[in-house]
Amino acid sequence: MLREHIDRSGVAPDGRLFRNEAGRYVDAASYGKTWARARAEALTLSEHAAMLAKRPDDLRHAGISFSLASGVDPAECARRAGQSIQVLFRYYSKFLSGAQDHANRLIEDSMRQWDGRSDAVDEGLARIHRSVMLWAAVR
Repeated sequence: MLREHIDRSGVAPDGRLFRNEAGRYVDAASYGKTWARARAEALTLSEHAAMLAKRPDDLRHAGISFSLASGVDPAECARRAGQSIQVLFRYYSKFLSGAQDHANRLIEDSMRQWDGRSDAVDEGLARIHRSVMLWAAVR
């Protein structure tokens, strides 16, 4: 969508994506009015009444929350949000609790794969184990 906007409207001389009709900064009141119009047009009456996406920043929070709930690595979420991992853990900890279930499923899947390994893998692991034990005994 941003690329389409840039193709259609270009950017300001200083690189800003959005500017007023005179090419200057968009003032805060204009953002609020535009946001209110966009909400009225895009949302159902019940969504609008529920104050869904009341502020533009609500979308940012929703995106971070969705990423965390989807199992995206918290460090990657923090990087994409432009905040520290500490801030992410402080404000989004309720979404990180669901990550435990996801992590447990990943571990259980890996354990099932490990249990299904072949005899050749078992023999290879046994050789590695013997080598490590011999090396440790020699040291």
